[in-house]
Amino acid sequence: MISFKYKSVLLVDDSYIDNLINRKILDNGNFAEFITVIESPKEAFNYIRDLYLEGKELPEVIFLDLRMPIMNGFEFLKALMDLPNLGPDKIKIYVLTSSLDPKDIRKVKENQMVSKFIGKPLTSQILQEI
Repeated sequence: MISFKYKSVLLVDDSYIDNLINRKILDNGNFAEFITVIESPKEAFNYIRDLYLEGKELPEVIFLDLRMPIMNGFEFLKALMDLPNLGPDKIKIYVLTSSLDPKDIRKVKENQMVSKFIGKPLTSQILQEI
């Protein structure tokens, strides 16, 4: 029987290719039993909100890109923070982005919802450190 580090993970990234690669790395590392990929932060928020309101199990880990159209990663984080009693103790959020903008890095580090800033690409070594 395969042993997984987490039960469920959510990947939020508008890049199909990045999602394909990240999912493969997560699968190969036995990181999570269930991996959900959502390309739209707005859809991802609705997914989390609905699970939360229905009292269903939330993903234990979210890998979140920052630069996405319509709703960006920071707007997604703000929306999550508006859900009552949903904090870093309920979901670990890792910002996984190619952005090297110092303002983005500072904003991520100041955000109480984010566990860690990870520069793309995701690697098996990074997964082991989580």
